[in-house]
Amino acid sequence: MHKIFVLFFLTFAFSVSAQKRTNSQKVDSVLKLMTLEEKVGQLNQYNDNNLATGPVTIDNDKIGQIKSGQVGSLLNVLGSERTRSWQNVAMQSRLKIPLLFGQDVVHGYKTTFPIPLAEAASWDLDAIQLAARVAAVEASASGIHWTFAPMVDIARDPRWGRVMEGAGEDTYLGSLIAGARVKGFQGAHFGDTNAVMACVKHFAAYGAAVGARDYNSVDMSDRQLWEIYLPPFKAALDAGAASFMNSFNDINGVPATGNSYLQRTILKGKWGFKGFVVSDWGSINELVNHGFAKNDYEAAFSAITAGSDMDMESRSYKNNLEQLVKDKKVPVALIDDAVRRILLKKFELGLFDNPYKFSNVEREKLALNNASHTAAARSMAAKSIVLLKNENNLLPLSKQLKTIAFIGPLVKPLKQNKGFWDIEIPGVDSNFIVSQWEGLQNKVGATTNLLFAQGCEIEGDSKAGFAEAINIALQADVVILSIGERRDMSGEAKSKANITIPGVQEDLLKALLATGKPVVVLVNAGRPLVFNYTADNAPAILYTWWLGSEAGNAIADVLFGDYNPAAKLPMTFPVSVGQIPIYYNHFNTGRPAVSDTNHIYNSSYIDLSIHPKFPFGFGLSYTSFEYSDLKLSKHQFTKKETLEVSVTITNTGKYAGEEVVQLYLRDKVGSLVLPVKSLKDFKKVFLNVGESKKIKFLINNEKLSFYNAKLVWDSEPGDFDIMIGASSADIRLKDSFELIK
Repeated sequence: MHKIFVLFFLTFAFSVSAQKRTNSQKVDSVLKLMTLEEKVGQLNQYNDNNLATGPVTIDNDKIGQIKSGQVGSLLNVLGSERTRSWQNVAMQSRLKIPLLFGQDVVHGYKTTFPIPLAEAASWDLDAIQLAARVAAVEASASGIHWTFAPMVDIARDPRWGRVMEGAGEDTYLGSLIAGARVKGFQGAHFGDTNAVMACVKHFAAYGAAVGARDYNSVDMSDRQLWEIYLPPFKAALDAGAASFMNSFNDINGVPATGNSYLQRTILKGKWGFKGFVVSDWGSINELVNHGFAKNDYEAAFSAITAGSDMDMESRSYKNNLEQLVKDKKVPVALIDDAVRRILLKKFELGLFDNPYKFSNVEREKLALNNASHTAAARSMAAKSIVLLKNENNLLPLSKQLKTIAFIGPLVKPLKQNKGFWDIEIPGVDSNFIVSQWEGLQNKVGATTNLLFAQGCEIEGDSKAGFAEAINIALQADVVILSIGERRDMSGEAKSKANITIPGVQEDLLKALLATGKPVVVLVNAGRPLVFNYTADNAPAILYTWWLGSEAGNAIADVLFGDYNPAAKLPMTFPVSVGQIPIYYNHFNTGRPAVSDTNHIYNSSYIDLSIHPKFPFGFGLSYTSFEYSDLKLSKHQFTKKETLEVSVTITNTGKYAGEEVVQLYLRDKVGSLVLPVKSLKDFKKVFLNVGESKKIKFLINNEKLSFYNAKLVWDSEPGDFDIMIGASSADIRLKDSFELIK
């Protein structure tokens, strides 16, 4: 009896002691028990058997490898039952180290939100954070621990298909959105069952791929890297991001996967990142294709020494790391550091206490059928729609219209609305997606007659459907035309040299305009497109991107004025591909262009405007706003002081609405050439008809700083222009101030 009591006491004491240990101490305890093979296993991520987002490697004994501790993570495992079944396999391993389940939850899980570029157009950080929060709740209830998002790459070239996945061209806006998305995914407390680990990608500068060709090289100065492309990553890290993913590209000749400057010097060194870095799909093995490594053995060496902790799907670590250690090329301490980072996240998620905590069928059912998620998606979608044109106040439409013709190849499809990087959940059909046709049906009353004609396909040159489309247009009071890209024309591996609206869709618009009927055009796309005929001739245009599962309802909300559009473009829209790259915050030159008609020895084209079709920050409203009474608290101040700026905004139109008030700065003279203007703050303000509000901004040394020739972040004394307006090209108020020593 005494022995039993002693045994019970020791067991209880050990349990209490274990509870008091820090996660770091727990990691050390596990690490001491692991063989080298098991350590390498934690650095190895496999794809599930069913779904792939890259070139698949076939494994005949995946279950056996997991049982022997040779796999630390799986991706593309969908559903609580399947994640539970794979986790059960891991629990049969010697040390029972749980698997991490990762997934590209980019803009929603079941409830699909607008593509990230569209969300960025909302300039609404709370709404963006909520969208990520909903995605996390649904994904985590399905057994997913980890999302490969947000993508925070700055992108100035719309030919790159992955612009749809990010926040556009501006570093300031992109940094704020990066932080909001991380907070949304990871929730109030890391490890909660309604949150997932964020993975910030792609580190780094992937958005500057030469020629906008996916996976291509990047060549840029250190100053541009630090000032334009790195800040959103730092903002995501500061928001608590648990992991990073490196990028496919080389940067200045060194592939990111094997780039120690990026991963060890900057991320884990200067920035003090304590999480782990995962490669992109197969990118370690691809070091061989780059010509950076002779074979997989050298590729594994380069990647692990550079700071890539987990190998996604290339098997380079699994097949080579043990031998590299035995050959004394890689110290065990380097392996241990990578394993420690991964195990720490598994402990922080609570997977060692309960490997199945995220795989709950009942919670999954509730999360995937939550009415509040649907409402959030509808609201986010409406906030993302950009009103580009509205001649004679054609919009909003009256709900009393007798006959509406809804025409185009994108009116009735369901899945097209989801855009690229949507998730196909086994057993879940597409019926929950609201088509544009259904959204209009839900909105108008029984007295309104809706007519439909497809008119044409998205691609191809057939005009066989034009006659039917013209016929129903002639019967209608107004025509709504829905045209644009197919959902898979933007996204990974979807770079395009021609970004015009495909097929004969603009020809269909010409035919409909010839009827004399008023035409509202909806442009569906994952990137800025070139659509000059439409832009010049259609009386009303809504840029609807890909809006997700509530697209139809959100579009109807905007068409009929139940939501007054307030979105602003997060990327510049070119007149021609020949202008690309085109972005608002460019440097000035020694011979700046004065106008499009004066081409004598200045920086311009002799055959093309230098101005975009639609500038960064542009977006109209059904109402109008007046900017007045710009005031600065002082016109001289020092680095240690703060300047207060105020401006009054008045709704002078006929509808309540929101305005994104944008503040730009220009450092007039510097030790380096500086941008003609840079976004440094913005406020989204709601105003009722006739209402005025005073908006305040604060300008401090941080907002006046840049990276100088020595890569030191600081400001320089001198004169600055302050510009406040409705877009980068629509500056309503200006003033200046001086920063003194």
